[in-house]
Amino acid sequence: MKKGLLIVAMMIGVTASAQDMNSKKGTPILPESGDWSIGIGSGSSLSYFGNLLNGNTANAPMSFNWTEGNTNVITGKMMKDANTAYRAKVRLGFGSKTSDNQSVDLDGDGIADVDSVEIKNGGSNINLGAGIQMYRGKGRVRGFYGAEANIGLSSGKETWTATDLSVEAKAGSTFNLGIRGFIGVEYFFAPKMSLSGELGWGLGIASTGASETTVTIGGTTTTTKGGKVSSFGLDTDNAGAAINLNFYF
Repeated sequence: MKKGLLIVAMMIGVTASAQDMNSKKGTPILPESGDWSIGIGSGSSLSYFGNLLNGNTANAPMSFNWTEGNTNVITGKMMKDANTAYRAKVRLGFGSKTSDNQSVDLDGDGIADVDSVEIKNGGSNINLGAGIQMYRGKGRVRGFYGAEANIGLSSGKETWTATDLSVEAKAGSTFNLGIRGFIGVEYFFAPKMSLSGELGWGLGIASTGASETTVTIGGTTTTTKGGKVSSFGLDTDNAGAAINLNFYF
């Protein structure tokens, strides 16, 4: 945390003398109507420069990473005007894997019971979000607030196929819904580049359906179902107030 604050203080010191909203080359500091933005996690960058200041020779390289709390979700904004932005989040994940000639342990005793098994895994993970962000204030430091909604759906299935053996295990599909309000601050330390952090409060609902496993051995079929799970929450979020790095273009 001290390293991150030191980097931010240095950026403020370098740019504080600029009184207008253009760089020396005339480039606008703040985003303009129609600009797009992508946000990334700034943790690795702050650690890298902080270690440089300490003379550390084992600095981990900076990386292009997901924003806090949104692993594998692409986040971005589109400026409607100087004080209003539309926010969006998206993840569309689909995958499958097939492994041939595998050995499996059916009774859990650590000894393979069946050889030459074909194992297939498949699943999906979808996350979509949209919201609106309003800015307040003038200059490089700007407060913002707004609201957004997120919806997610995930599922998975695994099958085993061999002579006289068939197993199909379906994980219960999970549905997520979140509605939140947020408030934060964004500092533009260079033209169309900023550091931001926010806190939020909202409602979260999640529901996971029952899993189902069907096993067929030697013509005998057995089906086992699991239980359903649901959750509900109304609380503040992002208590760590992670700092994100934003690029506008």
